[in-house]
Amino acid sequence: MIYNISKKAIPVNRTPLSLYERTYIPSIAKGLAVTIKHIFQKKATVNFPEVERPFSSTFRGLHILNRDEEDRERCTACGLCALSCPAEAITMEAAERLPSEEHLYREEKYAASYEINMLRCIFCGLCEEACPKDAIYLTQTFAPANYTRESFIYKKEDLLIPKKSERKETVK
Repeated sequence: MIYNISKKAIPVNRTPLSLYERTYIPSIAKGLAVTIKHIFQKKATVNFPEVERPFSSTFRGLHILNRDEEDRERCTACGLCALSCPAEAITMEAAERLPSEEHLYREEKYAASYEINMLRCIFCGLCEEACPKDAIYLTQTFAPANYTRESFIYKKEDLLIPKKSERKETVK
């Protein structure tokens, strides 16, 4: 004897199919009805190059290294962004500023090399929150597609905002 403890079992209908059901016409009609219904609904796909998808205001994209008002690098290579990164995507090396480099760096110490491995980055924003000098920001730009792993490792030159004198002026 079989016991049904949960009382959720549904007995299977074992009656033989009729001639109409054996031709599968009702099933085909149901499938066509679903297809026709989806033809007239709004498409979920966005034609990317022509139409840009709207992002939310809290979207976190590519990183940038910011400059101060005098076009000096803000990053002092304190390492807090690398320590706060749960994916360990940020690596940096510190160097001492020379007396002749005061116009390039804010503090006595600066980041000689700064790299972010975007394949490891989870875009959590903890590096941005940990930075005491507001040197690193996550922008609204998403990471472009590439074919090689090396192109996803962004170096300091790729992340740093260009100087005001190097920026292209678009006057119309």
